[in-house]
Amino acid sequence: MRIDIQPGLRLHDTDPSLSFEERLQKARAQGFTCVQLALSKIPELTADPAALTPGYAALIRKALREADLDLSVLGCYLNLGNHDSAAMQDIQTRYIAHLRFAAFLGMGVIGTETGWPGSAGKPDKEACRSEIALEHFLLHLRPIVKTAEKFGVFLAIEPVISHIVWNAKRARVVLDSINSPNLQIILDPVNLLDRENADHADEVIEEAIDLLGKDVCILHLKDYVLAGESIRPAGFGRGEMNYEKILRFALRCKPGIQTMLENTTPENAVSCREYLEQQIAAIQLEEKHHGTSG
Repeated sequence: MRIDIQPGLRLHDTDPSLSFEERLQKARAQGFTCVQLALSKIPELTADPAALTPGYAALIRKALREADLDLSVLGCYLNLGNHDSAAMQDIQTRYIAHLRFAAFLGMGVIGTETGWPGSAGKPDKEACRSEIALEHFLLHLRPIVKTAEKFGVFLAIEPVISHIVWNAKRARVVLDSINSPNLQIILDPVNLLDRENADHADEVIEEAIDLLGKDVCILHLKDYVLAGESIRPAGFGRGEMNYEKILRFALRCKPGIQTMLENTTPENAVSCREYLEQQIAAIQLEEKHHGTSG
């Protein structure tokens, strides 16, 4: 049996005029096999911790089953770098509720980014990369990971260049410091890039694979275009990204990995998925050719 990468998308990237069930059915009709669900981004759903009951989970499971879709990631993207103690208590409560809800759902991964110091505004580069920010983040993260262990689910952090965990080295420090099999990585190569390192994107991706590869449980794939002094995210295959290293890694080391195509629109989601499948097929054909000729 040949096991390829499983294509998915974020459910909130689907047509906002559709109901939750219709969004699921549409994603399946477009050829996707899995989705990432952020409860707070679907208007008719709720992420209120008090509402995350077994019955609510049963309804979501039923809708997923009827659409023949897997739920890959339950998104809970809150600021784990917040220094306000009252706000952090609420944030941790929400993470713990989502972890429990994941157990009710019978799925395994809560996805999050790592946030920045402060409670609002634009992340400050110097503050994010400080050791104090990292210490605060680890302090806030530990009890959440302990809860993940109790429920038998995973918390997966997503390094982002403008956040506290901003590169692969920093992410490796976090993984080693927490030292839990229930802490994993969502790898989004574009989120590791900015205008300063985009010209060396292959080296950035290679470092991420080397340092984090064994702990990667989900891929997020999108593209980027250069826009002045910054880079702008785009749908898969709609920009300047070279996917070869990350796709070869996934096919070689992560059979069947669920892969969310980010920054799609209802209009381009199918063509983004088709482009992914074309890239995979080209790599497999090349490897088959080399294997036969060798």
